[in-house]
Amino acid sequence: MDRAQKEQLVDELGQIFESSGVVVVSHYAGLTVAEMQDLRAKAREAGGSVRVAKNRLAKIALEGKPCASIAGLLTGMTVLTYSEDPVAAAKVAQDFAKGNDKFVILGGAMGENALDVAGVEAVSKMPSREELISTIAGMLGAPASNIAGAIGAPASNIASILSTIEDKAAA
Repeated sequence: MDRAQKEQLVDELGQIFESSGVVVVSHYAGLTVAEMQDLRAKAREAGGSVRVAKNRLAKIALEGKPCASIAGLLTGMTVLTYSEDPVAAAKVAQDFAKGNDKFVILGGAMGENALDVAGVEAVSKMPSREELISTIAGMLGAPASNIAGAIGAPASNIASILSTIEDKAAA
């Protein structure tokens, strides 16, 4: 890799660190190519990405970025899982780590906040952006359906009373 390629890689990593809602750092020693492809596919499905980069270049890219606190985690064979959604990458990494002993989460960063292993696990248990939006939409729609039910209830009550009176009169 020549100097120009390294500079380009540092720029790309810098943009990743700048724009990501969460970055999770993990060791991946011993993973097969198929397992790495599986991790990448799961991350892509969740709206995130996986990146293997030289630690030295990643540390250079971290300088002056909000998540610079993860520089100490970049030792050995590390892989970065990241996403704009502050929860997606943490969920993918945590789920993958549960099913694979060779994938070990070291920590991460959520904006300026450094995360240890327990922090990454806590973030992974939070609802995602889509889940929060659907919950809010459900809350907004509930009053309207309650009003419609309340308006329709008297008519159905009257109908049931009339059918009861009709049944009594017929008997």
